[in-house]
Amino acid sequence: SDLQKQEERGELLQPLIFVLLVLCSILLYFKVSLMDPGFVKPEEEEGEDKGQGVIPQIPGDIKLRRCGYCLVKQPMRARHCQLCQHCVRRYDHHCPWLENCVGERNHPLFIVYLSVQLVVLLWGGHVAWSGLYFEQSWEWLQHNIFLLVSFLLVFIFTIVVLLLLVSHLYLISCNTTTWEFMSHHRISYLRHSELENPFDQGIILNLWRFFC
Repeated sequence: SDLQKQEERGELLQPLIFVLLVLCSILLYFKVSLMDPGFVKPEEEEGEDKGQGVIPQIPGDIKLRRCGYCLVKQPMRARHCQLCQHCVRRYDHHCPWLENCVGERNHPLFIVYLSVQLVVLLWGGHVAWSGLYFEQSWEWLQHNIFLLVSFLLVFIFTIVVLLLLVSHLYLISCNTTTWEFMSHHRISYLRHSELENPFDQGIILNLWRFFC
């Protein structure tokens, strides 16, 4: 049959891989949006803060404070999220698309999700573009308007996801977060530090500590 011939020629492999990538991106979306991003529990002590690594030249007079909202001892690099009503370890930002914070626990998976989503969008954009053949006629426009709109939407989302991924990878390579990058002048442990970024331990070590 035609289906068997297509399978023998390997023509069914690409659609199968694309569908699997789409399913993977959906599963990652729900995983990142539903998982605990690193909420600080009330019973945790400040000495149990993990994943911070060596913090060089942080002034000794800067003490961990108790959050004014949820009243937990706030570890360094944590921040209270008004939308989640929790303090989040290594807080990066609250993502409105996920309806969840991006923090210490789900940040690596968030990067994986963006990467898979970018591959899906680039692939989808390629398929949409390959299906276009241009003619200067109203009839052609009527038949291809849906494909044109789809390609435009895919292009816009591709740019957004690409910019997000590149910016996050840059911040990760510097061992800083979106919150620290945007509010450097308002954060006490950064404002009073002798170094511009006291957490930076070099690109390779920063990436290793983040992903591994």
